[in-house]
Amino acid sequence: MELLKNCPVCGSELFEPFISGKDYFLTGEKFEIVKCTGCGFRFTNPRPKADELGRYYESSDYISHSNTRKGLFASVYQQVRKYTLGRKLEMISTYQKKGEILDIGCATGQFLNYMAEHGWKTTGIEPDEKTRAHAISEYGLQVFPEEKLNEFSKSSFDVITMWHVLEHVSNLNGRMEQLKLLLKPQGTLVIAVPNCDALDAKTYGEFWAGYDLPRHLYHFTKSDIKLLVEKYGFTIVNILPMKFDAFYVSLLSEKYKAGKMRWIPALWNGFWSNLKSGQNNGHSSLIYVIKVK
Repeated sequence: MELLKNCPVCGSELFEPFISGKDYFLTGEKFEIVKCTGCGFRFTNPRPKADELGRYYESSDYISHSNTRKGLFASVYQQVRKYTLGRKLEMISTYQKKGEILDIGCATGQFLNYMAEHGWKTTGIEPDEKTRAHAISEYGLQVFPEEKLNEFSKSSFDVITMWHVLEHVSNLNGRMEQLKLLLKPQGTLVIAVPNCDALDAKTYGEFWAGYDLPRHLYHFTKSDIKLLVEKYGFTIVNILPMKFDAFYVSLLSEKYKAGKMRWIPALWNGFWSNLKSGQNNGHSSLIYVIKVK
């Protein structure tokens, strides 16, 4: 295990306990989340070392890696993902009509394939070897292991996307430096992460699936993302909700809390979380559209 001595965002050495939880998805191991007393950032500490994290993803039930359609839950997940592809393209096209896009953590490649079908030049990064192989064989995409990020030329991409990926990255500050280097001066960075200030997070507490311990190393709020991106010369130009995530996360949270999928309370809590979020972007997950200052 690795014990962080400094806050990844502000560098403070002072933390306080925030919440105790466990890996409800796979191993049942217990983990702690601490809160920085300097900036308020919450992160898993201690955490598995970078070379140990892979074993926490080794399950056929990890939908983004396996692309499984088995069961009602996975089937609904796939239908929602198919719908959101068009919404992602529409959103990105608001800031960049066409160009070169890098998707970091591209999983099985559906998003990149969709972008390629609509005229984009695409490149993917996927650390998991089997998942990467699927994206290449199924769609013929250019997908590379994570080490490739150090080999791209400066200012290579018009758009860089990370869909629920930044919370998994061991070296948070190193990744932000890479993003700044690889993005073109007028380019667009899109980062989607869970929002641990969401109502559903408060409703489920330690059982909230958005914590996803220990795969999620960081637990962001809007103020955390603002502080982090400004540290590297970026600015947030828009924040958008991922409304379906409230239902998805609530379903998983019900399973972790009650030991089974309880659709009615999960759908109610997801609906209520979205409703109460209103215009304040307090949704279960948020998309941050980011530019260089």
